Amino acid sequence: MTKAPLVTPVLIAGSVILMISFAVRASFGVFQIPIAEEFGWMRADFSLAIAIQNLAWGIGQPLFGALAERFGDRRAIIAGALLYAAGLVLSAYAVTPGQHQLLAIIIGFGIAGTGFGVILAIVGRATSAENRSMALGIATAAGSAGQVIGAPSAEFLLQSWSWQVVFVIFAAVILATLAALPFLRSPQLATRHELEESMGTVLARAMRDPSYTLIFLGFFSCGYQLAFITAHFPAFVTELCSPIDASSLLAGLGITSTSALGAVSIAVIGLFNILGTLTAGYLGKRYTKKYLLFAVYVGRTIAAAVFILMPITPASVLIFSAVMGSLWLATVPLTSGLVAHIYGIRYMGTLYGFVFLSHQIGGFLGVWLGGRMYDLHGDYTLVWWIGVGVGAFSAIVHLPIRERQMVALAA
Repeated sequence: MTKAPLVTPVLIAGSVILMISFAVRASFGVFQIPIAEEFGWMRADFSLAIAIQNLAWGIGQPLFGALAERFGDRRAIIAGALLYAAGLVLSAYAVTPGQHQLLAIIIGFGIAGTGFGVILAIVGRATSAENRSMALGIATAAGSAGQVIGAPSAEFLLQSWSWQVVFVIFAAVILATLAALPFLRSPQLATRHELEESMGTVLARAMRDPSYTLIFLGFFSCGYQLAFITAHFPAFVTELCSPIDASSLLAGLGITSTSALGAVSIAVIGLFNILGTLTAGYLGKRYTKKYLLFAVYVGRTIAAAVFILMPITPASVLIFSAVMGSLWLATVPLTSGLVAHIYGIRYMGTLYGFVFLSHQIGGFLGVWLGGRMYDLHGDYTLVWWIGVGVGAFSAIVHLPIRERQMVALAA
């Protein structure tokens, strides 16, 4: 019997779309200071736009998952790319906080249509059970690769163009991802029993299952931590990190300001995340996923606590970025793989979409609280410690999850 291949055109095409979508999404924190300085806004104004973007992304995720499963994956991705690009172009002409916040809804829905919920479901359906965890890890790592290039690219482009022009450039890049659509031909690998069940039946079964609720709750802190760091860490580093020594290796590499270090820190997180997500995908095939998720959240909690307790230096920023990066999206192949394992792959996009909504509710609070607390107290310390607390909470709630196949039980 021929062994099913791991790397397929579907995996490659899906990875390209995720990489570009996440490159743009990961860059928004770099625009915090330029936009606030141009209009004289409070930090919370643009932070709220990013927070709304995260919430809209979460709300849109199950909707786009259902859209893909009802009308086809390609149509869902096309709709997402068009919304994403339109939101960016219109935002380039926005001059008030309210306009940016309203348009963030469009961008958020665009990310939902080109992000994890739709793409991971396609990859999951197109991959054999033996390769699924690793394939989901590879696709997630592609999103990390986008993070590596996104923030530094925005920082580089801002040296030559205004933030408005950079938004338009990013819109064109998003539309270019549609060239990958012809390769997204996902064969149907669901079981006959899965195909016979309606979406409503599967959703109702999941909603009654305490394990699904625990997965939903556990993903909250992932969104809180990731969105807060993506949106605020560049500004955090710019303002609080000690100066870069002119004779240091960083200065020799051209990183001479804490602003540049802030952008680079997001890239370092993305770089180490590639290794982390691939490792998570590999381990998810061999070990119990809920225990791996427990370990990831414990690691994040410890890393965040140690970092905020230590002096903020260029070295500590890079070390923290590397450690957090290795744990950054390691939760995604494990969580999506857990959903597919327990509830089947037929409606994986919708089921994972609802779980991802919890992630984005956390993301909304992380970004919004970051800006709000900064304006009230002049620093991010309280918001950071809240992130440590919710990380510990997520580690604990994964332990009672029952990791067994409900599709097989229903059959």
